[in-house]
Amino acid sequence: MVEDNASTAATAPVDFIRAIIEEDIATGKHAGRVATRFPPEPNGYLHIGHAKSICLNFGVAAERRGTCNLRFDDTNPTKEDVEYVEAIKEDVTWLGFEWSALFYASDYFERLYQFAVELIRESKSYVDSLTADEIREHRGSLTEPGRNSPYRDRSVEENLDLFARMRAGEFEDGGHVLRAKIDMASPNLNMRDPALYRIRHAPHHRTGDQWCIYPMYDFAHPLSDALEHITHSICTLEFEDHRPLYDWLVNNLIDGDRPQQIEFARLNLNYTVMSKRKLLQLVQQGHVSGWDDPRMPTISGLRRRGCTPESIRNFCSRIGVAKKENVIDVAQLEHSVREDLNRRVPRVMAVLRPLKVVLTNYPAGKVEEVDVINNPEDPAAGRRKVPFSRELYIEREDFREDPPKKFFRLSPGREVRLRCAYFIKCENVVKDAGGNIVELQCTYDPSTRGGDAPDGRRVKATLHWVSTVHAARAEVRLYDRLFSVEDPERAPEGKTFLDHLNPSSLEILRDCPVEPSLLTAAPGTRLQFERIGYFAVDPDSRSGSLVFNRTVSLRDTWARIAQKVDSA
Repeated sequence: MVEDNASTAATAPVDFIRAIIEEDIATGKHAGRVATRFPPEPNGYLHIGHAKSICLNFGVAAERRGTCNLRFDDTNPTKEDVEYVEAIKEDVTWLGFEWSALFYASDYFERLYQFAVELIRESKSYVDSLTADEIREHRGSLTEPGRNSPYRDRSVEENLDLFARMRAGEFEDGGHVLRAKIDMASPNLNMRDPALYRIRHAPHHRTGDQWCIYPMYDFAHPLSDALEHITHSICTLEFEDHRPLYDWLVNNLIDGDRPQQIEFARLNLNYTVMSKRKLLQLVQQGHVSGWDDPRMPTISGLRRRGCTPESIRNFCSRIGVAKKENVIDVAQLEHSVREDLNRRVPRVMAVLRPLKVVLTNYPAGKVEEVDVINNPEDPAAGRRKVPFSRELYIEREDFREDPPKKFFRLSPGREVRLRCAYFIKCENVVKDAGGNIVELQCTYDPSTRGGDAPDGRRVKATLHWVSTVHAARAEVRLYDRLFSVEDPERAPEGKTFLDHLNPSSLEILRDCPVEPSLLTAAPGTRLQFERIGYFAVDPDSRSGSLVFNRTVSLRDTWARIAQKVDSA
């Protein structure tokens, strides 16, 4: 778990939320307490935007030896599921955080009902019998005030009777709704007699058929905060216009110390959609394999792709906490992932698009082992032995029969180094009847094993390789960005975000030769394929049937050069 230490406050990034908390502590507000919560709705899987909120809420609490609860705001039974509850708990734990207490808004259903009754008794709420369309019509607009419902002046007794009968199940869905009695002329639409309770004959994943009326999110959320004695209710900017209602409810129903709502800018990434509704659409319509598809921005997708929790936390720390909405380049996330994996994962050799190399002067049947460093960034990672033989695979893109300028890899008559092994020179190119290259015949210099040539000659490229007779075989899934445009939400008229799906977001390569040591790699194992990128063993892997997901590629100068050459 992330270290809970007050000393981290001294090194934590300074932002306006932490400044507010520091001032509150200094002035004795909330009796110097810091109590936060992370309150997801269990109607989908968490995504990278939620990770930012998790890091913020748990982080500020840990810095001040406060508390942070995990609370599920489970007030909409038709969209919620135990699957989502368990996935959210797993994600929070995986990110490295431990909640002080676990709560559900459904824990408070009886207390929330009594709060609603109290508002009725004080003539601060009423049962409205308008239809949903009529309520919208009476609500007005940003330029026009709303109109009072004809049921707004019902007596306290009638409202209490109707509300009790709503609870008893006497009415169908939509028959009535409980509304706060605030101000239908308010410039803030959220204060125009907002709904507090609606009828919904649907079983709840925790309370079953006990209830057929459910509190609205805007009613349950602030009061749940207050019941848990939260001091700082940190949420994203879309709730800023809801703050007056938040305050109205806690001021009217809660005595003593009350939580304060503070808004910050949500995390927006380019080439990504963050709406849970749209992510659910991707899943249900089969555009991705599930919520944990490695192309998804979900925490489970990032985990399956091979990202580390440390890299996600570092990314959230780097982008900081702001008051103004902005869009973060997904390359910043990729950089954090690449930087973290570079420090911690071992290097191995794998060939994605193999081209056979035969060392014609290497003794037939001979096998030797070359000594390879597992991770130059981590001396403690040790070394390993890799088998070397007469026949090898190299990457097909590491050979050009007619090399362009600045291409220093293998070509006819040119010498290169094989990683931790020998210098080799291409002597002959073997092609099939269709003119396709099927084999390179090369010679090796036995005096260059693991080092430079004794005569001082140099080579400009080092290639990775895998011995053909020792290679394990793997499926490799190359993931790219799910959308082909920076802002898939902004679709032309008649189009949707689905029209911006990247058709090349997944390429599957089969029968790829990899080091034999990888046969024992467990699902979740992270590795660097030398010169290619970072990969993780997918849960689809079985004994003798390896599957790797590309987490993030390495920087490759030649890729940019090749792109310019091919497009010229």
